Amino acid sequence: MHFNSNTARVVFKIEYHSVSVISETVINENEESFNDKKILLSSTKDLHRNLKERHMIMIALGGTIGTGLFLASGQALAGSGPGGSLVSYLLVSIMVYFVMTSLAELSTQYPISGSFNTYGSRFVDEAFGFALAYNYYFSWVTTIAGELVAAGIIVQFWLPHVPSVIWSLIGMIIMFVLNAFTVKGYGEAEYWFAMIKVLTVVIFIIVGVLVDSGVLGHDKIGVSNWKIDGAPFYKGFSGVVTTSIVSGFAFQGTEAVGIAAGESENPRRDVPRAMNGTIWRIVLFFVGSIFVMGLVIPYNDPNLAHNDDVKNVAISPFTLVFIKSGIKPAIHIMNAVILTTILSAGNSGLYVCTRVLYSLANEGKAPKIFSHLTRTGIPIWCLVFTTIISTVLFAFSFIGNKIIYQWLVNITGIMGFIAWFGISVAHWRFRRAFIIQGYSLNDLVYKALFFPLGPILAGSLILVSVLGQGYSAFTTHPFNFSNFLSAYITIPVFFIIFFVYKFVKKTRFIPLREIDLVTDNIMYRQTEQTVHI
Repeated sequence: MHFNSNTARVVFKIEYHSVSVISETVINENEESFNDKKILLSSTKDLHRNLKERHMIMIALGGTIGTGLFLASGQALAGSGPGGSLVSYLLVSIMVYFVMTSLAELSTQYPISGSFNTYGSRFVDEAFGFALAYNYYFSWVTTIAGELVAAGIIVQFWLPHVPSVIWSLIGMIIMFVLNAFTVKGYGEAEYWFAMIKVLTVVIFIIVGVLVDSGVLGHDKIGVSNWKIDGAPFYKGFSGVVTTSIVSGFAFQGTEAVGIAAGESENPRRDVPRAMNGTIWRIVLFFVGSIFVMGLVIPYNDPNLAHNDDVKNVAISPFTLVFIKSGIKPAIHIMNAVILTTILSAGNSGLYVCTRVLYSLANEGKAPKIFSHLTRTGIPIWCLVFTTIISTVLFAFSFIGNKIIYQWLVNITGIMGFIAWFGISVAHWRFRRAFIIQGYSLNDLVYKALFFPLGPILAGSLILVSVLGQGYSAFTTHPFNFSNFLSAYITIPVFFIIFFVYKFVKKTRFIPLREIDLVTDNIMYRQTEQTVHI
């Protein structure tokens, strides 16, 4: 039961057949009137809450550590030097911190599947949430297809005479099976995948420090690579901006823990712990790795220029540091780790897509069949559909010169940033509505620090990153229209989806006083009285 100075709220939950209804009686002392509201909650047949705290932590952590760190980080070092890459990763770390604390506040208060796209619909505009959901879904579906391509290439490193498509399809089967039976299967797989990646990063940092100090390898390097011509800030401010875009993509995936909150065993406890514990680990791992790379590897090392492709695992900055230490099987070790990373990304992608599609179906924004759950709480038709779509997109990579597939990747590549922006906007609107409707901040299960500075700063940094995508198109002569189009085409796609839905459904921007703060609120779940009919 919740009380404040002006309003008394009495909440009863009535279960009738398989539908839950909350009747909220609001007694306004100023107006001396009653206002009854009926709020329809989800069916009692719902997703199963089987993810433990350790799963949540590793989902957040493992979702971030991937090929963006293991491969593309070298591209960042080459693009802005050791100092520039370090500053850009620190800036993006700040952005990620505020986005994730915003998500932690929302997903702890409303631990539902669908997460930020549902928050976008509820706290901003139904069309906004719809556009966020489908763009994010399409982004991850394309990512899964990309991981299938990468998996085939990685295994072919060891077995060059076997067609890569076979290994790609085997990878798809493994990912499907991990998601098909119980959510705990996904959680366990992600836990161990993430554990391998975390150990790799920790070992890399330790080995890198030993190489730099001369304990391993042949020479003591110290800070000499920070003093070579052009270092430490290669290309100055423009280098930092460009690298921030690369590092931003490397951090994407952390938001998956918000979607997993809907299946957390104890979201009130586990989501905040997962978020808080993950943020500083991410900063330590990413910033620590970049710092070590800048010490050991010269920014002008020719191997760094084209190491953002899974084909180039032999010249990954991680591999280069291990080779300098004298660890001979370094290439094979990193190849195995990157294969694990790819399976982890695909595993997370399937999970995220199925839950987003499931939440859309429950909201009436996707076919009703996608709301069906198995006895173990798996949205099986969402999983089957996503698997088919990802496999079809994977097939596009074999058509012609891959132009169709490349455009799909370009269109969806920026969607992670748009998802983060949606989280920041939804949190800002939620907190303002929470206060205006008479609630106390003490009613929040988790309180994000530095509000409203946090979401405003995060949103601003995200906009800079998004608008900076096509920076290179303006610096080349003549103007590179192809680069410009591939960098910015996602933005009009998002707005087209937004305005079409808004026009067809006649949605409106929700006034703060009309925002629904009761449905699925964990505060009411703990105070409601249940009567069985």
